[in-house]
Order: sequence, then structure tokens, then C-alpha cells
Amino acid sequence: MPSSQPILLRALKWGVLASLALIVIFGVIGWFVSGSTGLVGGVLGAAFAGVFLALTAGSITFANRFIEKDFYVAAFFGIVMGAWLIKIVAFIVAAVLLRDQPWLNPTILFLGVVAGVIVSLVIDMIVLTRSRLPIVSDPRD
Repeated sequence: MPSSQPILLRALKWGVLASLALIVIFGVIGWFVSGSTGLVGGVLGAAFAGVFLALTAGSITFANRFIEKDFYVAAFFGIVMGAWLIKIVAFIVAAVLLRDQPWLNPTILFLGVVAGVIVSLVIDMIVLTRSRLPIVSDPRD
């Protein structure tokens, strides 16, 4: 495994924990703002952000399993770009399907997604700045 693998796993772990906390926080905020529709919007927004975070970090972590193979670069970029494509399609489908739903507060949903993205960026920044990664590349036999 590359030396960056523990950093990615740490970011994934903290991202999942933060996403669970955001689901609870935005569920409560949504409930107080607009009742059950706010609850659903807050939970879905924070959950979407958590799933998208997990897809990115998880795809990179999974792709690193092929580091010893000759096709590593192609597999890495194929897996990571495939995960990004899945995220884009899922976002568009979710936006179209949830656009006019009466059981959902779209403002709380949007705020939950934005908060999840900001929190995941902050977590990535903190994990990366506190990690010790060698300056030279991974050694080869």
C-alpha cells in the first residue's frame, strides 16, 4: 500500500463520524425550522454529503489496492473517475426527483449538503496537515 493509505483511511473515518453527527444536527435543526419536512430535508442533505465523501475517499482507498499491478495508473484513474461520474449522476437524479416533493424542505436539504461539503473539506485539511508523509516516494524493491 502507498504511504498515503493511512491518511485516506483516517480522513474517511473522521468524515463518516462527522456525517453521522451532521445527520443528527440537521435533523434537529430541520425539525425546529419546519417540522417533519425540515427533518427529512436535514437528514437527507447531510446523508448525501456523507455518501459523496465516502465515495471519493473509498474509491481512492480501493484503487490503491492495485498499486503492485502494471495497470495501476489506468485502474486508479478509472476507479476514481468512475466514482465521480456516479456522484454526478446520483446528484442530478436526486435533484430532479426531489425538486418538487411536498414532504421535503429543499432549503434545509441544500444547507445540509453545503454544511457536509464544508465539514468534509475541513476534515481533509486537518487530517492532511497533521499527517506525516515522506517527501520521497514509496520505496521499491
